[in-house]
Amino acid sequence: MINTPEEALTPAQQELYDWLADYISNHHHSPSIRQMMQAMGLRSPAPVQSRLRHLQQKGWITWQEGQARTLQLLGGIVSGIPVLGAVAAGGLVETFDDVQERLDLSQVLETRGLFALTVNGDSMVDAHIADGDVVLMEPVIEPSRLRNGTVVSAMVPGSGTTLKHFHRNGSSIRLEAANPAYEDIELEADQVQVQGRLLAVWRKV
Repeated sequence: MINTPEEALTPAQQELYDWLADYISNHHHSPSIRQMMQAMGLRSPAPVQSRLRHLQQKGWITWQEGQARTLQLLGGIVSGIPVLGAVAAGGLVETFDDVQERLDLSQVLETRGLFALTVNGDSMVDAHIADGDVVLMEPVIEPSRLRNGTVVSAMVPGSGTTLKHFHRNGSSIRLEAANPAYEDIELEADQVQVQGRLLAVWRKV
């Protein structure tokens, strides 16, 4: 299972990575923290979360802390980009489900950690993103560096995920639609988790 990403792993980190690779290969989705604890023989989630953070820092996985289903392996060759679920382009909907299909764009894509979402709704039509399109997203590691106007997938914990133009104004975030029929969503910055920025739109015709 071992390839050669940027940094080598400790034995404990390698053990978790190898187990994750086997689990995802067999089940086609990432496990829960509790399942990782049981597999590693641990009684607390803290060691698992620490290993996951180190795996991410070393370039072996991408992971939104607290959201196990967002975990993706980067240390091996992946056949296609996972379609993780649907993202709202109207109101808010439930966030990522299990992987349902994969987009095979391996010949043109080099960025690590890419994921895809199917658009539900028409709130982004003026940005040429229509209902039923598949948007290709790049993980956002540092939301503070996002430029205003960037199209992002953003999660509001407890509510869901939406695709909108991102605008920051001090301590508040405005998620702006590209359709005058929809109102903007305005929230405090700590209530918004930006998961990815738009890289491309895939439209089936």
